[in-house]
Amino acid sequence: MTQPDIASIASCAVELADTARVLARRHFRQVTAYDRKADDSPVTVADKAIEAALRDILRQRFPEHAILGEEEGLSGDSRNLWALDPIDGTKSFMTGFPLFGALVAFTRDRLPTLGVIEIPATGERWSAYSGKTLFTQDGQEQSVSVSTCQSLEAARVYTTSPDCFSASDLERYNTLSRQAAVRRYGGDCYIYGLLASGFCDLVVEASLQPYDYLALVPVVQNAGGIITDWQGQPLGLNSTGKVVAAATPALHARALEILNA
Repeated sequence: MTQPDIASIASCAVELADTARVLARRHFRQVTAYDRKADDSPVTVADKAIEAALRDILRQRFPEHAILGEEEGLSGDSRNLWALDPIDGTKSFMTGFPLFGALVAFTRDRLPTLGVIEIPATGERWSAYSGKTLFTQDGQEQSVSVSTCQSLEAARVYTTSPDCFSASDLERYNTLSRQAAVRRYGGDCYIYGLLASGFCDLVVEASLQPYDYLALVPVVQNAGGIITDWQGQPLGLNSTGKVVAAATPALHARALEILNA
């Protein structure tokens, strides 16, 4: 079977992100009702509608590819797999907070090779493929890179919510983050875009699913950063969901040291 080239994959990823933006904006601050999934996390009609639309596009463009989505799970069996999170940050979306996103990842042999972080409400987008990360807003596109922060004491640290950690993991995170220059909460996938653009230096999270983090890997790495699990292992479909993303190797190593102490 002929493998699609990166240009056709990137073109499709742009179409997926554009579609997610249009649909999310159509529903944003219009949808307040939600249901509870089996894991007790919320889901809205917007989550379901966006994923369904993205799957339709992929079935038309690459019918032989597998798809992993937050709402509909895994379909297909192929070395080429797309991972979709139609609304990353549903709690933000349903409460009118604009820093929710849509995530698109393409993996070949289960290794992330392309990632898109789309922020519909602000019109911002980080796209990563072919060795670079691009930030786009208002029609302007530029290559971005992480900061040069080397020490935890100088670092700006983010995590989405303390609720994402177990009690013991939260204790480890607090030990780490209280040594930093700045620590902030909130943002979901947005904070990884900030890391790629050099506005924060370290992100530590837990309880993530593959569709939450696969798109983040190329975005962070192509901008010069490091992103792994808490043991320093590459992120893949079977990772634990614990993520550390850092601007520099020294900062990443220090974070792992504390998290595993």
